[in-house]
Amino acid sequence: MTREEILDKAKECITGKRVTDYGKPEDNFMHIAHLWNSYLADNLVDPISSRDVAVMMALMKIARIASGTATEDSFVDACGYMACGGELPGNG
Repeated sequence: MTREEILDKAKECITGKRVTDYGKPEDNFMHIAHLWNSYLADNLVDPISSRDVAVMMALMKIARIASGTATEDSFVDACGYMACGGELPGNG
């Protein structure tokens, strides 16, 4: 798969059927942040943000790639998470 194909597929994922199936990524990231904050409440100084969720989800995909068990979807999904996270407010 070429880089153009990966980015095209990531764009399709974050703007197409998955949005219809699961809702906007920003809303999903907020729900994940709330759940992770509840779970990690005793271990964090500052609560995690929606943007943190997007970055950590991309890191999860990167870990899968590093393990040698990734499919090409892992690359597409990592790009999609980063693209969504790039639109969210955060610390630069």
